Amino acid sequence: MRADHPLKAVTLAHVRYQRGDQLGHFLAWVSLAPVFISLGGFVSHFYFRRELQGMFFGLGLLISHFIDELIKKSVQQARPEACALLEMCDSHVTTKWAALFLPWSSAVLTMYSRVYLGYHTAAQVFAGAALGTFLVGVWFWLVNSKLFCYFPLIEESALGRFFYVKDTSHISDVLKVEYDNARAARKGMAARKVMASKNS
Repeated sequence: MRADHPLKAVTLAHVRYQRGDQLGHFLAWVSLAPVFISLGGFVSHFYFRRELQGMFFGLGLLISHFIDELIKKSVQQARPEACALLEMCDSHVTTKWAALFLPWSSAVLTMYSRVYLGYHTAAQVFAGAALGTFLVGVWFWLVNSKLFCYFPLIEESALGRFFYVKDTSHISDVLKVEYDNARAARKGMAARKVMASKNS
């Protein structure tokens, strides 16, 4: 890229903004929030928590993504003219499901960033947000009314036990239960050490 080129990129996902535009720079990073949440958040959540609700939440996002891609290829609505300058745009509707897993304020800011940076029109962003809201509602209903009864079977399956998969959605105060269990385990270990020292 030439030094006098008016556009500068956030290289993680090649999101561009006008050189010298501080708001654009900030919004370029905001527009990457779905990347950080998807790659970092769910991988970390699976590794440290192994919660079925979180896993099905991530599965819902993947399904939403494939539905969005299908609509994108079917509709083929042109992006804003400014998007051609950004070099990374194909001329379709974007996958817009940030509102599914970010607080509403962050979702709105992400939507605004896509319009401000010239990657989408306002109509495309609102259409994506409406679709995302509908899909998350359907998936939430499906998981919590139809699939929820299978969670114990998943927990007790060979894979569930191997990966320590669990469901704590039926526990009203998970933090207190985990705290009490950790204290009980520590006290149990201390008691066993005392018994072992007396027997030796």
